[in-house]
Amino acid sequence: MNAFSVHGAPSEYILQEGALNLLEEKLLERGLKKILVVHGEKSWNAAKAFWPVLSEVEFDEYTYSGECSIEEITVVSEIIKSQSYNGVVGVGGGKVLDLVKAVCDTTRVQAVLIPTLASNCSPWTPLSVLYDGSGAFIRYDVYPICTSLVLIEPNILVGAPLDLFIAGIGDTLAKWYEADVQMAGIVNKPVPLQISHYTARQCKDLIIEHSEEAIKAVQTGMLNDEFIKVAETIIVLGGMVGGFGDHYGRIAGAHSIHNGLTALEETHHALHGNKVAYGILVQLVLEGKLTEIEALLPFYHRIGLPVSLKNIGVKEISKELVTKVAEKATIKAESIHVMPIGQITPNRVEDAIFELEKNNRI
Repeated sequence: MNAFSVHGAPSEYILQEGALNLLEEKLLERGLKKILVVHGEKSWNAAKAFWPVLSEVEFDEYTYSGECSIEEITVVSEIIKSQSYNGVVGVGGGKVLDLVKAVCDTTRVQAVLIPTLASNCSPWTPLSVLYDGSGAFIRYDVYPICTSLVLIEPNILVGAPLDLFIAGIGDTLAKWYEADVQMAGIVNKPVPLQISHYTARQCKDLIIEHSEEAIKAVQTGMLNDEFIKVAETIIVLGGMVGGFGDHYGRIAGAHSIHNGLTALEETHHALHGNKVAYGILVQLVLEGKLTEIEALLPFYHRIGLPVSLKNIGVKEISKELVTKVAEKATIKAESIHVMPIGQITPNRVEDAIFELEKNNRI
């Protein structure tokens, strides 16, 4: 098996009601007395009601451009250096937190992350997904130092948009299918891979068991135990899959299908996690696991995950359109090729998509 490295967890993680009241104490423990708070407009509005009074820590705010781009990383890094900040607090969704992690890697200062969405594992993982200024994916970078502190106020998370939460559920469900296809055949797994494989399975099991009640919490704005469980599955367990499994615990077929779908303008409005959820179904066809699809579909229906191209905005399904998706999903650099199921060609992906649609598993 190929070599891998472990980036298990942030140095400290706290999720509790009133968590932000601990912020100053935790900053001072780390010797952070002058910080820059990086956020988006929506994320700052969501967090402001919970923001504590900081009496011993000096802080300034910066509203990011909307992308975790190389240009934005450079701009914020220069601010950090010129103003001699010794820490950065990121408040927001995945792109804000990824930006802060990238900036802290560049400037060698500590990162404190306060997520405002339960939609991805960015608060946990020491990596950033980089985009260009237009929002097109470039690459992801993995950092040698993990985040110093993740501080989560669950009342912020439960007040976030429902569609983002459901998309986060879809994205995290893929952790199991994309990790299992890579790890199931490894007979003598090192202990970190065993941890990764186990947590990936937990991602699936806890999401299917608790998501419907968790969604009710978002609909009512009232926290419940199931919401906390699903939020921590998305953030903690989702992050541990890649943290302990490295490339074996990261993306495979489902995310390649997502990337293929970005070739279609009709899908641009669809959320990342929804396209990944559809990609799970295509990956399972490629693996020949049709009974697993049948088992998943009732769950997809109950919470509103897409089960067909029409569900993600494609009104007319044609061979030309499916070919475009399949070709982009199977370019040489795509993660679909990590699946040990023989050579994966555009034709195989085309056939899988048509089989999924044709059999009307909807």
